Amino acid sequence: MKRLLSNDLPRSRWLAMLLLVLLVTLALAPFIAPGVKALNLAAKVLVFVVLVASFDLLLGYTGIVSFAHTMFFGIGAYGIAIASTRLGPTWTAMGVGLLAALLLSLVLALAVGLFSLRVRAIFFAMITLAVASAFQTLASQLSEFTGGEDGLSFKLPQSLLPSFELLDEPVLGVMVDGRLIAYYLLFVLSLALLLILLRIVNSPFGRVLQAIRENEFRAEALGYPVVVYRTLSSVLSALFACLAGAMLAVWLRYNGPDTSLSFEIMMDVLLMVVIGGMGTIYGAAIGAALFLIAQSYLQDLLGMASQATSDVPLLSALLSPDRWLLWLGLLFVLSVYYFPTGVVGRLRVAALASKDQNP
Repeated sequence: MKRLLSNDLPRSRWLAMLLLVLLVTLALAPFIAPGVKALNLAAKVLVFVVLVASFDLLLGYTGIVSFAHTMFFGIGAYGIAIASTRLGPTWTAMGVGLLAALLLSLVLALAVGLFSLRVRAIFFAMITLAVASAFQTLASQLSEFTGGEDGLSFKLPQSLLPSFELLDEPVLGVMVDGRLIAYYLLFVLSLALLLILLRIVNSPFGRVLQAIRENEFRAEALGYPVVVYRTLSSVLSALFACLAGAMLAVWLRYNGPDTSLSFEIMMDVLLMVVIGGMGTIYGAAIGAALFLIAQSYLQDLLGMASQATSDVPLLSALLSPDRWLLWLGLLFVLSVYYFPTGVVGRLRVAALASKDQNP
């Protein structure tokens, strides 16, 4: 287990338990909560765990603030969508689309990295924001290929469609159909990609990235080509984001500008990184799960609270489901106040303090 986690153990009993609960819940989600909403939430968590972890490689481990990350996310989704639309619902089409998306992400990440990473951080952030906005506009206008604002709905190979049934009888009350197969495809990919990212950040390459984050001038003085390492980090981050986009397209069987390229997704990813803890791949999993659960069920909880307090008009209005964004923002402010280093950082600090008190 220690080797599988690249010697980066949780270092906190509570964090280990939290991660184990999350892993088991996601592994058994189709059987624990077979409803459409719950399964969609679990699949979205799997996708965003990879996306957030890839952004954490850029922000938390290298110290690069980029607003173009969802551009690569969208490229991966569009790669699957366009290839499946043009070449048909086959595994070959999916492979071609994914390969083309990865190559385009590689070229764009290299271009953005080599031309922009030499400038100051704030200017680099503005350049990536401009590039991402331009790409979203381009995707909306090239309707012949991307479907424009309406996006693309497409079919997948038969074994990934809900109408496909692998077994005639249900297993533990759940039919083994294409939807279930697609979910576990996402689960395996998400877990594998997360373990690969753990290996990257705990390798000598990852240590150099952290040294650059702490003091790039000292890293340069020690002989490390900072621009090269930062560019490689940007490329790796872009490729993982592209894979996350492809996973989203496989699950939704649809992609459009608002689905994978919107600036709101970029802001959500940034919030997830902060909530989970920057510079900790585990934080990506925790942050994505907590944020998406709150986003999905906060309106339902507020609706129940509003009905329960209907006798108090002012309080009932304040707890209205229409004000869920207000409460989500308040929860984020509280999480940053009480967990300034994220959930993972706070739990690790608490575990270290407990260990010092009880040697």
